Amino acid sequence: MSRKLSPGRLVIASHNAGKVREIAELLGPHGMEPVSAGALGLPEPEETGTTFIANAELKALASATASGLPALADDSGLCVSALGGDPGIYSARWAGETKDFSLAMAKIHQALEAVGPDAPRDAHFICALSLAWPDGHVESFEGRVDGSLVWPPRGEKGFGYDPIFVPQGHAITFAEMDPAAKHAMSHRADAFRQLVEAVF
Repeated sequence: MSRKLSPGRLVIASHNAGKVREIAELLGPHGMEPVSAGALGLPEPEETGTTFIANAELKALASATASGLPALADDSGLCVSALGGDPGIYSARWAGETKDFSLAMAKIHQALEAVGPDAPRDAHFICALSLAWPDGHVESFEGRVDGSLVWPPRGEKGFGYDPIFVPQGHAITFAEMDPAAKHAMSHRADAFRQLVEAVF
């Protein structure tokens, strides 16, 4: 049985400003007051899980325990078929210490070039959302969106790998899309729909 979430403060267990902004927009209609783990000065736990859900649960539980508030964590990444699913759970790490995603996108492009000119460009984003309470109760949801990769990167909107990802059935990248259009179809939106149905 899912536990319902009461309106009030909710920690977004992330130090990524783009991710916090996107999650806050998705939470807006539900009476939640999102506050980021960064704003509360909460430490970032080491992501030792081997799946998106394991890492999301680890982050959500760490923030809920440290803050005494319910906490929502997201672990998401880009999985490229021709690279055996990489960067996957290591998507943020490919961007290095400085979180330079232009560097990470270039690494993906170079890796695909190394596979060969006929390497398929199909890829998908996964988003795992975990909602944790201070007593250790956790609920997790996973969303997905399929698409293909383009080079060079296109668009100024979005964040992370958005400038090289074209969702299936579209001709523009996530970074060229109006945020509302991206929210309607993204991996995060897919996971959010499941979460909203379960806890609100």
